[in-house]
Amino acid sequence: MNQAFYPADILLPKNGTDMSRWSVIACDQFTSEPEYWEETERIVGEAPSTLRMILPEVYLDGPQEKEKLEEIHRSMDRYLSDDLFDRYENAMIYVERTDSSGKMRAGIMGCIDLAQYDYHKGSNSLVRATEATVEERIPPRIRVRQNAPLELPHIMLLIDDKNRTVIEPCEMYRKEEKLLYDFDLMQGGGHLRGYLLEEKEQRRILEALDALAAGQMTETPGQAISGAADCASSEASERQHNLSALVFAVGDGNHSLASAKAFYEQLKEAYPEKDFSQHPARYALAEIVNLHSPALEFEAIHRIVSQADVDSMMAEMAEKLGLVFEEENVSEHLQKMEIVRDGVRHSAIITKTSSKLTVGSLQNFLDSYQKEHPISMDYIHGADTVLALSKEEGSIGFLLPDMKKEELFPSVKDDGALPRKTFSMGHAQDKRYYTECRKIR
Repeated sequence: MNQAFYPADILLPKNGTDMSRWSVIACDQFTSEPEYWEETERIVGEAPSTLRMILPEVYLDGPQEKEKLEEIHRSMDRYLSDDLFDRYENAMIYVERTDSSGKMRAGIMGCIDLAQYDYHKGSNSLVRATEATVEERIPPRIRVRQNAPLELPHIMLLIDDKNRTVIEPCEMYRKEEKLLYDFDLMQGGGHLRGYLLEEKEQRRILEALDALAAGQMTETPGQAISGAADCASSEASERQHNLSALVFAVGDGNHSLASAKAFYEQLKEAYPEKDFSQHPARYALAEIVNLHSPALEFEAIHRIVSQADVDSMMAEMAEKLGLVFEEENVSEHLQKMEIVRDGVRHSAIITKTSSKLTVGSLQNFLDSYQKEHPISMDYIHGADTVLALSKEEGSIGFLLPDMKKEELFPSVKDDGALPRKTFSMGHAQDKRYYTECRKIR
C-alpha cells in the first residue's frame, strides 16, 4: 500500500474570482529578478491573490520580510472571514498544465502524509528528497507557516510510473461538468485546468499507487512487510513497517515540504501530552506528476568556480577523480564532463567515481576541496554563461551532461538525496503556480 498520498480538504476561490490574478508562481523563482515580482504586484493590484499569502524569496532576509509576513497572516484571515473559498472535502483534483512551450503536464492534487517523509540522506521513507536539503533554508519558511491558518503548495512529487497507470487514465475519466478552473497564467506561465475527481476515480488512483508501491517494496532483514495502516493509526506503528520502497521523489518544493515536516515535528515537541496523529499539519498539499511525462524535461545545472588557484585545483582534481581525456569510442556508461578554461572546452572522464552520477562525483570533490580552500562556487543553467565566466582570472567551469529520467529513482535509492542543483525541471516560468489552498490550523 502507498500509505502516503490521500484525498484532501481543498479550498479554491469561489466563482467570480479573477483566477489569472489569483494564481502566482512559486516563491523560489526569479529570486534575482525583483522586476518580475514588481510586475506581478502591478498585475494583481487590489484583487484577491495568492501573492498576498506567500513570501517571494526575493524579499527573504531583506527589510520587507517582517512586513510581508504580517501581511500574509492578515490576508489569510481576511480571505477566510470574507468567505472567499469553496471547500471540497476529501477531494483530488486532476490538473492539466500547458507550459510556455505548449506541452501539457498532467498531475493530481491531494495531500502527502509527512509521517512518511524524511528528507535526510539515506532515508528509506516512501517519500524522499531528490536533492540535499539546506537546513538554513527551513527557518524562513517555518516563519511563514507559524500561526498561518492556510497552506499553499508548490510541491511536486514524482512517481516512477513507466506504464502510466496512475495519472494518465484521468484524462479519459475526467468530466467537463467537474471542471473547477480553466484560465491563463500570468507572465507567460501557460494555461491551467483543474477537474474534481469522483470517488470511483480516486479509488482507482489509490489502487494504482498501491500496485506501484508493491512493485518496489523489498523486505528488510528479519522483518516482513505488512499492509497499509489506517490513516488513524499511530505514527509509531506506521514506522514499524520499515518500508524501503521509494514511491514519491520530491521533484520541486523540497524545502517547502521539509519546512512543513519540521513545523509538524515542532508542534509535537511543544505539546508532548497531545495526540497530533490527526492534526491537519501532519499533511501537506502536493501535486503528484509522472516522471515519464513528455512535458517534464531534465536540464543539467553546470558549475563555475572562481577565486581559485586553478592549476593547483586541477592537479588535485585530476588525482582524486582519476581524470583522463576522453578518447574515441569510450563506453557511454562512463562519467563524462567538460572542463572549461579561458572559454575553451576540454572533454574529460571521471574514472574514480563516488556517485552514480557525474554531477555527484564532481560535487563531492568540490565540496571537499572548498572546505580546505577559499574558493567561490556558483550554479549556472546555460553553457554560454559558463564559457564567458571561465575567461575571468581564477575561474574554471564544468559543463555537466543532462540527467536521464530513468537515472533519478535508482540514484536516490543508491546515493540518497542528490547534490543540490543536480538538475532543473524546465524553465522558471513553467514552475508550479499557487492555486489550491488547505487549512492547517
